Amino acid sequence: MKEPINLLIVDDSKLMRRVIAKIFDADDRIRVVGEAGNGKEALEMIPQLNPDVITMDINMPVMDGLTALKHIMIKHPKPVVMLSTLTQEGAAVTFDSLKYGAVDFIHKPSNHQPETLEEQCHTIIKKVLLASRVEIGAIRYLRTGKTQKADRGSSSQNVSWICAIGTSEGGYGTLLKIIPYLEPELPAAVVVVLYEASRHVDAFAQYLNENSSIRVKRAADGEAVEAGFCYLVSGKQYITLHSFYGEYSLAVNAAPFTESEGGVNTLFSSLAEIMKEHALGVVLSGSGEDGIEGLAEIIRKGGTAIVQEPKNALYKETPTMAIEKCKSAIVIPDSDIAGGINKICAGKHQN
Repeated sequence: MKEPINLLIVDDSKLMRRVIAKIFDADDRIRVVGEAGNGKEALEMIPQLNPDVITMDINMPVMDGLTALKHIMIKHPKPVVMLSTLTQEGAAVTFDSLKYGAVDFIHKPSNHQPETLEEQCHTIIKKVLLASRVEIGAIRYLRTGKTQKADRGSSSQNVSWICAIGTSEGGYGTLLKIIPYLEPELPAAVVVVLYEASRHVDAFAQYLNENSSIRVKRAADGEAVEAGFCYLVSGKQYITLHSFYGEYSLAVNAAPFTESEGGVNTLFSSLAEIMKEHALGVVLSGSGEDGIEGLAEIIRKGGTAIVQEPKNALYKETPTMAIEKCKSAIVIPDSDIAGGINKICAGKHQN
Protein backbone atom coordinates (compact mmCIF):
# COMPACT_ATOMS: atom_id res chain seq x y z
CA MET A 1 0.00 0.00 0.00
CA LYS A 2 1.21 3.48 -0.87
CA GLU A 3 1.77 5.76 2.14
CA PRO A 4 -1.12 8.22 2.68
CA ILE A 5 -0.66 11.93 2.01
CA ASN A 6 0.03 13.86 5.21
CA LEU A 7 -2.22 16.93 5.45
CA LEU A 8 -1.99 20.00 7.70
CA ILE A 9 -5.22 22.00 8.09
CA VAL A 10 -4.88 25.72 8.87
CA ASP A 11 -8.07 27.59 9.84
CA ASP A 12 -8.97 29.87 12.73
CA SER A 13 -12.36 28.17 13.20
CA LYS A 14 -12.24 25.04 15.34
CA LEU A 15 -15.56 23.94 13.86
CA MET A 16 -14.31 24.38 10.28
CA ARG A 17 -11.12 22.44 11.07
CA ARG A 18 -13.28 19.61 12.38
CA VAL A 19 -15.51 19.70 9.27
CA ILE A 20 -12.51 19.66 6.93
CA ALA A 21 -10.80 16.84 8.84
CA LYS A 22 -14.02 14.80 8.75
CA ILE A 23 -14.05 14.99 4.93
CA PHE A 24 -10.87 12.91 4.86
CA ASP A 25 -11.93 10.38 7.54
CA ALA A 26 -13.30 7.90 5.01
CA ASP A 27 -10.43 8.33 2.52
CA ASP A 28 -7.37 6.26 3.39
CA ARG A 29 -5.27 8.12 0.79
CA ILE A 30 -5.10 11.23 3.01
CA ARG A 31 -4.10 11.46 6.67
CA VAL A 32 -4.62 14.63 8.74
CA VAL A 33 -1.43 15.00 10.79
CA GLY A 34 -2.11 18.38 12.37
CA GLU A 35 -4.31 21.44 12.76
CA ALA A 36 -3.29 25.08 13.23
CA GLY A 37 -5.45 28.05 14.20
CA ASN A 38 -3.44 30.69 12.35
CA GLY A 39 -0.45 31.17 10.05
CA LYS A 40 2.05 31.60 12.89
CA GLU A 41 1.08 28.26 14.43
CA ALA A 42 1.31 26.62 11.01
CA LEU A 43 4.85 27.89 10.44
CA GLU A 44 5.90 26.44 13.79
CA MET A 45 4.31 23.07 13.03
CA ILE A 46 5.54 22.53 9.47
CA PRO A 47 9.17 21.58 10.34
CA GLN A 48 7.91 19.09 12.95
CA LEU A 49 5.09 17.50 10.92
CA ASN A 50 6.56 17.80 7.40
CA PRO A 51 3.13 17.67 5.73
CA ASP A 52 2.80 16.76 2.05
CA VAL A 53 -0.02 19.27 1.50
CA ILE A 54 -1.43 22.22 3.47
CA THR A 55 -4.96 23.62 3.28
CA MET A 56 -4.90 27.29 4.25
CA ASP A 57 -7.61 29.74 5.24
CA ILE A 58 -7.03 33.36 4.20
CA ASN A 59 -8.71 35.50 6.86
CA MET A 60 -7.13 34.56 10.23
CA PRO A 61 -5.92 36.47 13.32
CA VAL A 62 -2.25 36.72 14.40
CA MET A 63 -1.01 35.84 10.89
CA ASP A 64 -3.33 35.69 7.89
CA GLY A 65 -3.15 33.06 5.17
CA LEU A 66 -1.45 35.18 2.49
CA THR A 67 1.33 36.24 4.86
CA ALA A 68 1.82 32.64 6.02
CA LEU A 69 1.84 31.50 2.39
CA LYS A 70 4.72 33.87 1.55
CA HIS A 71 6.74 32.55 4.50
CA ILE A 72 6.02 28.93 3.57
CA MET A 73 7.19 29.43 -0.03
CA ILE A 74 10.46 30.97 1.19
CA LYS A 75 11.21 28.74 4.21
CA HIS A 76 9.36 25.43 3.69
CA PRO A 77 8.03 25.12 0.10
CA LYS A 78 4.97 22.88 0.18
CA PRO A 79 1.89 22.46 -2.00
CA VAL A 80 -0.75 24.75 -0.49
CA VAL A 81 -4.45 24.73 -1.39
CA MET A 82 -6.27 27.88 -0.27
CA LEU A 83 -9.55 26.94 1.41
CA SER A 84 -11.65 29.94 2.35
CA THR A 85 -14.94 31.74 1.95
CA LEU A 86 -12.88 34.60 0.52
CA THR A 87 -11.34 32.57 -2.29
CA GLN A 88 -14.23 32.95 -4.70
CA GLU A 89 -13.23 32.70 -8.34
CA GLY A 90 -12.86 36.19 -9.70
CA ALA A 91 -11.75 37.80 -6.42
CA ALA A 92 -8.32 39.45 -6.49
CA VAL A 93 -7.34 37.73 -3.24
CA THR A 94 -7.68 34.36 -4.99
CA PHE A 95 -5.23 35.39 -7.68
CA ASP A 96 -2.94 36.89 -5.04
CA SER A 97 -2.76 33.50 -3.32
CA LEU A 98 -1.75 31.84 -6.59
CA LYS A 99 0.82 34.57 -7.23
CA TYR A 100 2.31 33.94 -3.80
CA GLY A 101 2.71 30.22 -4.49
CA ALA A 102 -0.56 28.37 -3.77
CA VAL A 103 -1.09 25.56 -6.27
CA ASP A 104 -4.89 25.80 -6.24
CA PHE A 105 -7.93 27.07 -4.36
CA ILE A 106 -11.35 25.74 -3.34
CA HIS A 107 -14.37 27.06 -1.48
CA LYS A 108 -14.90 25.99 2.10
CA PRO A 109 -17.56 23.27 2.41
CA SER A 110 -20.97 24.80 3.06
CA ASN A 111 -24.25 23.25 4.20
CA HIS A 112 -26.17 26.18 2.69
CA GLN A 113 -26.37 24.01 -0.44
CA PRO A 114 -26.83 20.51 1.02
CA GLU A 115 -27.59 19.05 -2.41
CA THR A 116 -24.01 19.85 -3.50
CA LEU A 117 -22.25 18.96 -0.24
CA GLU A 118 -21.10 15.55 -1.47
CA GLU A 119 -19.74 17.13 -4.64
CA GLN A 120 -17.95 19.81 -2.57
CA CYS A 121 -16.26 17.13 -0.46
CA HIS A 122 -15.25 15.15 -3.56
CA THR A 123 -13.70 18.29 -5.10
CA ILE A 124 -11.70 19.07 -1.94
CA ILE A 125 -10.31 15.52 -1.79
CA LYS A 126 -9.47 15.60 -5.50
CA LYS A 127 -7.64 18.92 -5.25
CA VAL A 128 -5.57 17.80 -2.26
CA LEU A 129 -4.57 14.62 -4.11
CA LEU A 130 -3.62 16.62 -7.21
CA ALA A 131 -1.65 19.15 -5.15
CA SER A 132 0.40 16.33 -3.60
CA ARG A 133 1.65 15.36 -7.06
CA VAL A 134 2.99 18.79 -8.01
CA GLU A 135 6.78 18.94 -7.92
CA ILE A 136 8.09 21.21 -5.15
CA GLY A 137 10.47 22.87 -7.61
CA ALA A 138 7.48 24.20 -9.51
CA ILE A 139 6.23 26.13 -6.48
CA ARG A 140 7.54 29.63 -6.00
CA TYR A 141 6.56 33.05 -4.76
CA LEU A 142 6.04 35.22 -7.84
CA ARG A 143 7.31 38.77 -7.43
CA THR A 144 5.43 40.37 -10.29
CA GLY A 145 4.82 43.72 -8.66
CA LYS A 146 2.44 46.34 -9.97
CA THR A 147 2.95 47.68 -13.47
CA GLN A 148 3.08 51.39 -14.17
CA LYS A 149 0.35 51.66 -16.78
CA ALA A 150 1.52 55.10 -17.87
CA ASP A 151 4.70 53.50 -19.22
CA ARG A 152 2.79 51.09 -21.46
CA GLY A 153 1.84 52.66 -24.73
CA SER A 154 0.75 50.76 -27.81
CA SER A 155 3.73 48.97 -29.31
CA SER A 156 5.16 50.53 -32.48
CA GLN A 157 6.15 47.03 -33.62
CA ASN A 158 4.30 45.24 -36.38
CA VAL A 159 2.86 41.86 -35.42
CA SER A 160 5.37 39.29 -36.67
CA TRP A 161 4.41 36.48 -34.27
CA ILE A 162 1.19 35.41 -32.62
CA CYS A 163 1.33 33.11 -29.63
CA ALA A 164 -1.80 31.14 -28.75
CA ILE A 165 -2.14 29.52 -25.31
CA GLY A 166 -4.72 26.91 -24.28
CA THR A 167 -5.44 25.81 -20.71
CA SER A 168 -8.25 24.53 -18.51
CA GLU A 169 -7.98 23.23 -14.92
CA GLY A 170 -4.93 24.61 -13.15
CA GLY A 171 -4.62 27.40 -15.70
CA TYR A 172 -4.81 30.41 -13.40
CA GLY A 173 -1.59 29.69 -11.52
CA THR A 174 0.30 28.64 -14.64
CA LEU A 175 -0.66 31.78 -16.57
CA LEU A 176 0.52 33.87 -13.61
CA LYS A 177 3.98 32.38 -14.19
CA ILE A 178 3.89 33.35 -17.86
CA ILE A 179 1.95 36.49 -18.82
CA PRO A 180 3.55 38.90 -16.28
CA TYR A 181 7.01 37.97 -17.61
CA LEU A 182 6.41 38.55 -21.32
CA GLU A 183 8.38 41.42 -22.83
CA PRO A 184 6.14 44.21 -24.18
CA GLU A 185 8.58 45.29 -26.89
CA LEU A 186 8.35 41.96 -28.74
CA PRO A 187 6.77 42.03 -32.24
CA ALA A 188 4.16 39.62 -30.94
CA ALA A 189 0.64 39.33 -29.61
CA VAL A 190 -0.71 36.62 -27.30
CA VAL A 191 -4.18 35.03 -27.37
CA VAL A 192 -5.30 32.84 -24.46
CA VAL A 193 -8.21 30.41 -24.26
CA LEU A 194 -8.99 29.77 -20.57
CA TYR A 195 -11.70 27.26 -19.65
CA GLU A 196 -13.39 29.25 -16.91
CA ALA A 197 -16.70 31.11 -16.68
CA SER A 198 -16.80 34.35 -18.66
CA ARG A 199 -17.13 36.62 -15.59
CA HIS A 200 -14.11 34.95 -13.98
CA VAL A 201 -12.05 35.48 -17.14
CA ASP A 202 -13.04 39.18 -16.99
CA ALA A 203 -11.71 39.46 -13.44
CA PHE A 204 -8.54 37.52 -14.27
CA ALA A 205 -7.82 39.70 -17.33
CA GLN A 206 -8.06 42.79 -15.13
CA TYR A 207 -5.78 41.23 -12.51
CA LEU A 208 -3.18 40.20 -15.11
CA ASN A 209 -3.27 43.67 -16.64
CA GLU A 210 -2.38 45.17 -13.27
CA ASN A 211 0.52 42.75 -12.81
CA SER A 212 2.03 42.49 -16.30
CA SER A 213 4.31 44.50 -18.57
CA ILE A 214 2.14 43.76 -21.60
CA ARG A 215 -1.44 44.96 -21.78
CA VAL A 216 -4.05 42.30 -21.01
CA LYS A 217 -7.73 42.49 -21.95
CA ARG A 218 -10.77 40.43 -22.91
CA ALA A 219 -10.83 39.72 -26.63
CA ALA A 220 -13.60 41.44 -28.58
CA ASP A 221 -15.14 40.38 -31.87
CA GLY A 222 -13.61 42.25 -34.82
CA GLU A 223 -10.76 43.66 -32.74
CA ALA A 224 -7.43 44.43 -34.42
CA VAL A 225 -4.49 42.44 -33.05
CA GLU A 226 -1.64 44.60 -31.73
CA ALA A 227 1.89 43.72 -30.63
CA GLY A 228 2.41 43.97 -26.86
CA PHE A 229 -1.16 42.86 -26.08
CA CYS A 230 -2.58 39.69 -24.56
CA TYR A 231 -6.21 38.81 -25.39
CA LEU A 232 -8.20 36.42 -23.16
CA VAL A 233 -11.34 34.46 -24.04
CA SER A 234 -13.41 31.94 -22.12
CA GLY A 235 -13.36 28.32 -23.29
CA LYS A 236 -17.10 28.74 -23.89
CA GLN A 237 -16.22 31.03 -26.80
CA TYR A 238 -14.63 30.24 -30.15
CA ILE A 239 -11.95 32.65 -31.34
CA THR A 240 -10.30 32.68 -34.76
CA LEU A 241 -7.62 34.79 -36.38
CA HIS A 242 -8.12 36.66 -39.66
CA SER A 243 -5.69 38.44 -41.97
CA PHE A 244 -6.27 41.35 -44.36
CA TYR A 245 -3.34 42.95 -46.20
CA GLY A 246 -0.88 42.16 -43.44
CA GLU A 247 -3.17 43.26 -40.61
CA TYR A 248 -4.71 40.76 -38.18
CA SER A 249 -8.05 40.73 -36.39
CA LEU A 250 -10.00 38.45 -34.06
CA ALA A 251 -13.42 36.89 -34.54
CA VAL A 252 -15.08 35.90 -31.25
CA ASN A 253 -18.31 33.87 -31.19
CA ALA A 254 -20.23 31.78 -28.68
CA ALA A 255 -19.34 28.09 -28.79
CA PRO A 256 -21.77 26.24 -31.08
CA PHE A 257 -22.81 23.77 -28.36
CA THR A 258 -23.28 24.29 -24.62
CA GLU A 259 -20.86 21.52 -23.69
CA SER A 260 -18.48 22.25 -26.57
CA GLU A 261 -14.78 22.01 -25.78
CA GLY A 262 -13.14 22.79 -29.11
CA GLY A 263 -12.10 26.37 -28.45
CA VAL A 264 -8.35 25.70 -28.27
CA ASN A 265 -8.26 23.52 -31.39
CA THR A 266 -10.24 26.18 -33.27
CA LEU A 267 -7.77 28.92 -32.31
CA PHE A 268 -4.67 26.80 -32.97
CA SER A 269 -5.89 25.66 -36.40
CA SER A 270 -6.73 29.24 -37.38
CA LEU A 271 -3.32 30.43 -36.15
CA ALA A 272 -1.51 27.72 -38.11
CA GLU A 273 -3.28 28.66 -41.33
CA ILE A 274 -2.68 32.42 -41.01
CA MET A 275 0.78 32.65 -39.38
CA LYS A 276 2.49 29.49 -40.70
CA GLU A 277 6.10 29.47 -39.38
CA HIS A 278 5.36 32.52 -37.22
CA ALA A 279 2.72 30.67 -35.19
CA LEU A 280 3.54 29.64 -31.62
CA GLY A 281 1.15 27.29 -29.80
CA VAL A 282 1.36 26.59 -26.07
CA VAL A 283 -0.49 23.83 -24.18
CA LEU A 284 -0.68 24.15 -20.40
CA SER A 285 -2.26 22.31 -17.45
CA GLY A 286 -5.63 20.79 -18.23
CA SER A 287 -7.75 17.71 -18.83
CA GLY A 288 -9.23 16.51 -22.09
CA GLU A 289 -8.03 16.53 -25.68
CA ASP A 290 -8.83 20.09 -26.78
CA GLY A 291 -5.72 21.66 -28.27
CA ILE A 292 -3.90 18.45 -29.22
CA GLU A 293 -4.94 18.32 -32.89
CA GLY A 294 -4.53 22.07 -33.28
CA LEU A 295 -1.01 21.97 -31.86
CA ALA A 296 -0.10 19.22 -34.34
CA GLU A 297 -1.43 21.45 -37.13
CA ILE A 298 0.77 24.36 -36.00
CA ILE A 299 3.80 22.08 -36.23
CA ARG A 300 2.68 20.75 -39.63
CA LYS A 301 2.48 24.31 -40.99
CA GLY A 302 6.02 25.09 -39.81
CA GLY A 303 5.17 26.79 -36.51
CA THR A 304 6.54 26.12 -33.03
CA ALA A 305 4.90 24.22 -30.15
CA ILE A 306 5.56 24.49 -26.41
CA VAL A 307 4.06 22.08 -23.86
CA GLN A 308 4.18 22.52 -20.09
CA GLU A 309 6.25 19.82 -18.38
CA PRO A 310 3.54 17.51 -16.93
CA LYS A 311 5.48 16.96 -13.68
CA ASN A 312 4.74 20.52 -12.54
CA ALA A 313 1.24 20.78 -14.01
CA LEU A 314 -1.65 20.52 -11.58
CA TYR A 315 -3.65 18.63 -14.23
CA LYS A 316 -1.29 16.47 -16.28
CA GLU A 317 -3.65 14.85 -18.79
CA THR A 318 -3.61 17.43 -21.62
CA PRO A 319 0.13 18.18 -21.60
CA THR A 320 0.92 14.45 -21.46
CA MET A 321 -1.26 13.76 -24.50
CA ALA A 322 0.23 16.77 -26.33
CA ILE A 323 3.76 15.40 -25.84
CA GLU A 324 2.73 11.98 -27.14
CA LYS A 325 1.07 13.44 -30.23
CA CYS A 326 3.54 16.27 -30.97
CA LYS A 327 7.02 14.75 -30.76
CA SER A 328 8.81 17.96 -31.84
CA ALA A 329 7.16 20.13 -29.18
CA ILE A 330 9.44 21.95 -26.73
CA VAL A 331 8.67 20.55 -23.25
CA ILE A 332 9.64 22.91 -20.41
CA PRO A 333 8.51 23.77 -16.85
CA ASP A 334 5.91 26.51 -16.52
CA SER A 335 8.45 28.85 -14.90
CA ASP A 336 10.54 28.74 -18.10
CA ILE A 337 7.73 29.18 -20.62
CA ALA A 338 7.73 32.99 -20.60
CA GLY A 339 11.46 32.99 -21.35
CA GLY A 340 10.87 30.52 -24.17
CA ILE A 341 8.14 32.69 -25.69
CA ASN A 342 10.32 35.80 -25.40
CA LYS A 343 13.24 34.10 -27.19
CA ILE A 344 11.15 32.57 -29.95
CA CYS A 345 9.26 35.77 -30.74
CA ALA A 346 12.52 37.76 -30.68
CA GLY A 347 14.00 35.34 -33.19
CA LYS A 348 16.64 34.07 -30.75
CA HIS A 349 15.45 30.47 -30.49
CA GLN A 350 17.02 27.79 -32.64
CA ASN A 351 14.91 24.67 -33.31
